[in-house]
Amino acid sequence: MLTDEDVREILRLIDDSQLDELRIETAGLSLHVVRGAAAAPAAGEEDVPDAAEAAGSRTISAPMLGTFYRAEAPGATAFVDVGARVEADTIVCLIEVMKMMNSVPAGVAGTIAEICAENAALVEYGQPLFRVAE
Repeated sequence: MLTDEDVREILRLIDDSQLDELRIETAGLSLHVVRGAAAAPAAGEEDVPDAAEAAGSRTISAPMLGTFYRAEAPGATAFVDVGARVEADTIVCLIEVMKMMNSVPAGVAGTIAEICAENAALVEYGQPLFRVAE
């Protein structure tokens, strides 16, 4: 079994490398780490738009499991609010994983139409964080 220190070391090695994605699978462990925006669907997976996307909006989903933060620090101004214009590289939030803060870029251009996650709440991989109108 991996300790917290083992996981920190794996993440440090990934951070220091040029890897964008790493998958480790053993009998007792499955670890999938993606740097930056959410990963593209794996081969065989269909990218089926949900009702909101079909109606002209896109979803910014959580690229990892962790704690969602709308601002850099408590009391600080949120990265984005409803009505804010974003570009693909605009940082929209932070997700904390094991005391490490990870910036999340929008990945799409448009206007923030909805904030789907609560500040300081645990989010799952793939969970909608924001809806963006084009």
